[in-house]
Amino acid sequence: MINYSKRNINVVSLIISIPIIIIILIILNQNKIKNASISKILNNNIIEIEMKSESMEKETKEEVQNQKFPNNEINQNNQNNLNLQQIQNSNWTLEIPKINLNAKIEEGTTKEVLDNFIGHFEKTSKNEGNIALAAHNRGYRVNYFREIKKLKKGDVVIYRYYDVVRKYEIVENIIVEDTDWSYLENTRVNSITLITCVEDEPDYRRCVYGIESM
Repeated sequence: MINYSKRNINVVSLIISIPIIIIILIILNQNKIKNASISKILNNNIIEIEMKSESMEKETKEEVQNQKFPNNEINQNNQNNLNLQQIQNSNWTLEIPKINLNAKIEEGTTKEVLDNFIGHFEKTSKNEGNIALAAHNRGYRVNYFREIKKLKKGDVVIYRYYDVVRKYEIVENIIVEDTDWSYLENTRVNSITLITCVEDEPDYRRCVYGIESM
């Protein structure tokens, strides 16, 4: 019968334990590699998802933008309106050679209009009949009628409204009361009336009246 000493038992146990430890280490190392691979795959998937999300978000914004402004239609319409207004302004003018005046005309006689343009009295004609216009003559950024007090009988006024061009000869340059609006009434002949204030005379207006020359 074989008798095993304590030392022999320990040696045998060690021999048996070494392969087991090696196997455990191998398994742990494989799991570590496997976990690293899994982590890499997850990270790649997360990055891919984020990229797709950003792309989808961009496409969604573009779709919303296109729905709000299909083919930039609204922006194009605004630009067309602006271009039309510029064309209208450039084709509606008053020229008086004697006083070196050549200015754009705008609808209305409000302060906003007269601060930038010659104003057209809205209830008067733009073509045939009596065309009535107003402008500042002093104290403002533009004072287009500053010199109309110098106009005399026979002086020429040129009015352009799109493709219509009319020439008038001055027949009157008078002062009228501020309450007298008869000069704005329509006439059977083609005429033009230029209105401005009188310096230091708030109760009066200067009225320059012309008739179309043949």
